[in-house]
Amino acid sequence: MIDLKYIEKNFDEAAKKLSKKKVKKELLEELKELFGKLKDAKAAFENKRAEQKSLSKEFGAYKAQGKDISELKSKLDALKSEISKLEEIQKDINKELEAKALNIPNFPDDSVPDGENEDDNIEIKRVLEPKEFSFKPKEHWELAESNGWIDFSRGVKLAKSRFAILANEAAKLERALINFFLDTNSKAGFKEFNVPVLNNSNMLLGTGQLPKFEDDLFKIDGEDLYLIPTAEVALTNMFNDEILDEKELPLLLTAYTPCFRKEAGSAGRDTRGIIRQHQFDKVEMVAITKPEQGDEVFDKMVQNASDILTALGLPHRLVELCGGDLGFGAARTVDLEVWLPGQGKYREISSVSTTRDFQARRAKIRYKDGKKNKLVNTLNGSALAVGRTLVAIMENYQNEDGTIDIPEVLKQYMMR
Repeated sequence: MIDLKYIEKNFDEAAKKLSKKKVKKELLEELKELFGKLKDAKAAFENKRAEQKSLSKEFGAYKAQGKDISELKSKLDALKSEISKLEEIQKDINKELEAKALNIPNFPDDSVPDGENEDDNIEIKRVLEPKEFSFKPKEHWELAESNGWIDFSRGVKLAKSRFAILANEAAKLERALINFFLDTNSKAGFKEFNVPVLNNSNMLLGTGQLPKFEDDLFKIDGEDLYLIPTAEVALTNMFNDEILDEKELPLLLTAYTPCFRKEAGSAGRDTRGIIRQHQFDKVEMVAITKPEQGDEVFDKMVQNASDILTALGLPHRLVELCGGDLGFGAARTVDLEVWLPGQGKYREISSVSTTRDFQARRAKIRYKDGKKNKLVNTLNGSALAVGRTLVAIMENYQNEDGTIDIPEVLKQYMMR
């Protein structure tokens, strides 16, 4: 959640920062109006409290002198009622402020480039050169059908569109990728966890999926439980409303989970194949750091995801997201995009983001720095999205006869 005190004291500066994310000024003006109402309510409260204090002294003096206190008592009773009402007004305004704040995105870092959408993102570098094929490379769904790797029609029969069944070598390869990703992350210092894929609403509020993105979540009917859209929710919120020891930080965490998203608003996009599914597997990295550790850990996470793609022999590029394409909770994001020769373009396979203290403020994750409790910084990123890596392997390792080779680094995992 954004820092309301900062916005109140630095409104124009905050509005300028958020304009990079295309936040409508009307939303911020509503906050400004509420700040004014809260200020007036506080002033009225303090005035009545001062009046109450003065009359209380007078009441005590009258009582000690044996004077008639009935009129003063009536005034004090009336003041008490007014003060109580003014306290409730302040509470109501604060609740409204917090409710509006939950729908306002994080401030982008000053280094984030301006831009309207993904077309304005900036390429940082490319890693590995795409392979030159002597034939026209096929897209992954063609290869999947000819090799019997993915059953699209039965996936739809079992559930609905955007569900698929992996079969034969694809199912084995999916399992191999998960183990390879987890092993690589562990070697890089990320501690492995196995977490629930059902989390309650307070956890999704903590990492920013609720309330803004409720339409994209699968909710369990009659329960305060949602299927997680990413392991980031569970890994980060393991420390929800906790105060960590400074010596513990940074915490580097990783987990494999199936992930679930309704893909609201993606109608007509990636309808063929498994690029955009309602259920997909992902291995996630999460870091919890002190503010001064965040940038170094961010670079480490980007490098780790890139190293995995390099080990798999998959050409990819690193892209700095512009303000207009930056996610709700992100202060900065670097996307890793893998080359898909069948499509003839790079596609996102990982996003590494720092949220600074945005999630920590919502989830109340703090650390003790001497005698003070301070908000941590949280970071997250995929290493990697398993289905999209499978797609990339299929397209990059295809042969002219339609068969698909297995990357050398995965062969040991395929024999398990």
